[in-house]
Amino acid sequence: MMGFVPTKVFFTKGVGRHESRLGSFERALRDAGIAQFNLVEVSSIFPPNARIVDKEEGIKHLRPGQIVFVVLARNSSNEYNRMISASIGLAVPKDRNLYGYLSEHHSFGETEEEAGAYAENLAAEMLSSTLGIGHHLVWDESLETWRLDDRILMTMNVTSTAVVRKPGEWTTVVAAAVLVP
Repeated sequence: MMGFVPTKVFFTKGVGRHESRLGSFERALRDAGIAQFNLVEVSSIFPPNARIVDKEEGIKHLRPGQIVFVVLARNSSNEYNRMISASIGLAVPKDRNLYGYLSEHHSFGETEEEAGAYAENLAAEMLSSTLGIGHHLVWDESLETWRLDDRILMTMNVTSTAVVRKPGEWTTVVAAAVLVP
């Protein structure tokens, strides 16, 4: 059987709270709009020439119960006042015939901005090392993007953060890149 190469990717995130860890995970997937699919976690390659679409457009191409491939970041805690985050970073080369990278990052105590920047940086570093020019990766403050020599990368992140609000209540955050056939 030949595998498929996704042509579309959408990003989503969610937060769930429940008395059980599993219940909070299910609620986070519902909040993200992807609980109705059989999710299969895959590694971190953004397909060549894939288009980024919004969640509503991507879900139109999927059916409940379908096996759906995702790059998933998740984190859970039931420690009162604990801040948790889950982030997906993306780095795509200027030449869209090449593949890009998705990174997963899960942390405690980081803000949405901190976790997102870390995930984005991680994806950019993985892509630059694949292209063999990792030491040339620099942040261009004026363009707010990563640059590799003269090549500009498109980078972004989707990040979910939450604070555990009640003692003993499980809180889960998820962030996902959903690969659409």
